[in-house]
Amino acid sequence: MSDSGSLKISVVSSLGMIPVEGASVSVSYTGDPGEELMELTTDSSGQTPVVELPAPPIDLSLEPDPSSQPYSEYNIRVRAEGYEPVLISGSEILADELSLQPVRMDPLSDPGEEDSYVDIPAHTLFGDYPPKIPEEEIKPVGESGEIVLSRVVIPEYIIVHDGVPSDSTAPNYWVRYKDYIKNVASCEIYSTWPENTLYANILVIMSFTLNRVYTEWYRNQGYNFTITSSTAYDQKWIYGRNIYANIDVLVDTIFANYLSRPGVRQPIFTSYCDGDRVSCRGLSQWGSKYLGDQGYSAIEIIRYYYGNDMFINTAAAISGVPSSYPGYDLGIGSSGEKVRQLQNQLNRIARNYPAIPTVTADGIYGPATAEAVSVFQRVFNLPQTGVTDYATWYEISEIYVGVSRIAEPG
Repeated sequence: MSDSGSLKISVVSSLGMIPVEGASVSVSYTGDPGEELMELTTDSSGQTPVVELPAPPIDLSLEPDPSSQPYSEYNIRVRAEGYEPVLISGSEILADELSLQPVRMDPLSDPGEEDSYVDIPAHTLFGDYPPKIPEEEIKPVGESGEIVLSRVVIPEYIIVHDGVPSDSTAPNYWVRYKDYIKNVASCEIYSTWPENTLYANILVIMSFTLNRVYTEWYRNQGYNFTITSSTAYDQKWIYGRNIYANIDVLVDTIFANYLSRPGVRQPIFTSYCDGDRVSCRGLSQWGSKYLGDQGYSAIEIIRYYYGNDMFINTAAAISGVPSSYPGYDLGIGSSGEKVRQLQNQLNRIARNYPAIPTVTADGIYGPATAEAVSVFQRVFNLPQTGVTDYATWYEISEIYVGVSRIAEPG
């Protein structure tokens, strides 16, 4: 493996958003788990330093090649006093990309219990998965009141059924909406692709998801979940998998967007496929990569596959946040109630994440508030500007809600 990628591991308790400090993290090749490559320790934010790891040449992720795996796979074992050990197998490292590996640890109940185990199977562009069953892009809306929502709302959680719809033994997971989109995008496309290609694919993934939410597709069939992890019915989602830093930031920036057609209220059900092994009526993932190479913008890629009347829309509301974005960036010199709210939220987050300095909640955005925001951005993988932009505002809101709760569902 001639190239390298990087890895950062974040460890939190499964009971509330509490970082696990001082956890011991060992990394080894998945193919040779007995040969430990490095031992790391988490800081007060539950995070390891960023480390470099060997990866296959980047070119392998830029062209479809079923014979050459374009990423390397690593086992990650995490131990911490008072918690059940966790073993993650198959965390994927792409050349020149920062991989973010989340780890959730359950409090120890039985000292003799085996490790909690997370298995990350092959990426959908490399592994063998069933193709999508074709569906109409606009779902019928009857007079029976099936459509509960009168407007498009970004949900706080997606309930993911980890199997085909009819498999009653498959577990359901409550997943925060942005985390769900980041996971699916990291499963479905390679983060080495052009940014406009990533942007287009993420828009397609979000619109697909919000169509399921808006139409209550599975609930109207008697199921108690939003979407499945089956590629035949929906899109791939893998419990506990790693995501990529550039996908992470991009989703944070555009998460309230989806795709629309004139005169259609529901988000468009945007089918897609890899475009190499499987063809479909919709976006070709590999084809979108080549269009990105040629300089196509995200909306030009979208319109290439779905027609010129497709446009990017923004949801009317975002669930689960204390207050909406003020409509402009907050920085040094800003003042008022939105700044005070931001300061109070940062101070509450700092109780769980003590690397973030506490500030005086005086409604004035001075250097101390800018520093607290900058540290927050570093901890949660946002560009470190010290300015509270759209992505930072909603990330602070989401983390604030997370740390304020005793425990999350699921």
